[in-house]
Amino acid sequence: MSTKSVIAAVLLIGLGIIFGVTLVSSYKGVDLTFAGEDVKLGAQAKKSKAYPALQDLNDAFHSISKEVTPAVVFITVESKPQDDSKDDNTNRFYHFFGPEFKFENPRRSPEIGAGSGVILTPDGYILTNNHVVENASEKGIEVTLSDNRVFKKAKLIGTDKYTDLAVIKIDATNLPVPALGNSDEVEVGHMVFAFGNPLGLTSTMTQGIVSALGRQIRIVDDGNPSAIENFIQTDAAVNPGNSGGALVNINGEVVGINTAIATTNARYQGYSFAIPINLAKKVAGDIIKSGKVRRGYIGVIIQQIDATMAKANGFEKPTGVFVQEVNRGSAGEEAGVKAGDIILSVDGKEVNSPNQLQTLIAAKYPGESVMLKIYRDGKTFEKKVILKARDEEDEIIPAKDTKKEESSRKESTAAKKLKLENLGIVLRNIDGKVKKDYGVENGVLVESVEPYSEAARRALRQNDVVLSVGDQPVSSVSQFEEILKKKKPGDAILMRVKREDKTVNFVAIEIPSK
Repeated sequence: MSTKSVIAAVLLIGLGIIFGVTLVSSYKGVDLTFAGEDVKLGAQAKKSKAYPALQDLNDAFHSISKEVTPAVVFITVESKPQDDSKDDNTNRFYHFFGPEFKFENPRRSPEIGAGSGVILTPDGYILTNNHVVENASEKGIEVTLSDNRVFKKAKLIGTDKYTDLAVIKIDATNLPVPALGNSDEVEVGHMVFAFGNPLGLTSTMTQGIVSALGRQIRIVDDGNPSAIENFIQTDAAVNPGNSGGALVNINGEVVGINTAIATTNARYQGYSFAIPINLAKKVAGDIIKSGKVRRGYIGVIIQQIDATMAKANGFEKPTGVFVQEVNRGSAGEEAGVKAGDIILSVDGKEVNSPNQLQTLIAAKYPGESVMLKIYRDGKTFEKKVILKARDEEDEIIPAKDTKKEESSRKESTAAKKLKLENLGIVLRNIDGKVKKDYGVENGVLVESVEPYSEAARRALRQNDVVLSVGDQPVSSVSQFEEILKKKKPGDAILMRVKREDKTVNFVAIEIPSK
């Protein structure tokens, strides 16, 4: 190779090296700094902002959290050990406290449970659920605020088992207080937020919508008929420990107190229930003022009207609330309300379920009056009822027969029976012993009820005594049969029956096609 060729090759190689170094060093994103200097990670921050609507929603959620979180407290309660054998894990409705949410305690005494509460006043009154604090030992209630301040030995001011609400008090000042909204304005589909301390995770916020209103789920006071249940149902995620916390609307206003969940495993499965704040405000106000709740009562036992009962009363669709019994000496009895009446409205507000009626009356005080619109014997009229306070010793009276069957047949009461296969029952005449045992002057005894029959489906029971059908008292099975002959398939009859426990109920049965 000549000298010129060698020189040319060296020059070409040198130019190649220079070109390569220049190309690599200028490549975007590559840093040729030496070891020991910072390493650049990720891309540069985006200059564009989030979609305005999303940003506004994000800011709104954060604003609600800042306003409400400081007003929701974490409550721990020391209580006596509960009998685990009493737990019913087959129940799909669970409270959030007690057997469902306990801190581990191998010595079993005492038990420590947890729940939530909402601050009502700057000086320390706090609203929570009765089931959170009802079993608390003396000086066993402790409150932790969102800023981690702890108040031991909170005072239990009062409880109301019929609404599952309670008020406790801590010695503090200048506490944050949330705005309380109007739960009557809550509608299905409204967005809501749940605040509380689920599973011990303090200051938690979740979001959902109102999925139903006016739920009556039979959890308050073990299904006591005097319990007032008119829950707001939501799909906001709540769990044991949320009980007593706040349900909040998009304005940051508390519209409910979280109380229970529908579940098969004692954990959230999509449905939770809150006590409307309008009801809670009255209860809390009464407890703070006097340590107990004052509410008016009509003094009646009521039930839902379904399609069959509506048909038996001449309605095209279920309307109003049916009066099963009237308490002796009650406001209802004094006003002339009778068993078998249908209450259509209260002060002009239509009622179509027992919990609607109970909630409206519970908002009133003893001594206040309400105007009831009543349907009876094909006529509609109004009655003014002056409410009374509840008397725990009120005696329930069965509705008395107001008509006597003048042409009652004097037939043997020995073993006269009537089998009605289409209804699935066997009736027989009653003798003197049955009359004495049940305290009745007439009627026919339900000797048997076929399982899965129409009568069984409508809750007619063996050993019920049928006193009347419609407005006609019944003294024998032949009378019953004559009344039935005048009905055709598809008609419904309303029977007044007396149970073995001496309570009187109305049972509606539709006559099936043969």
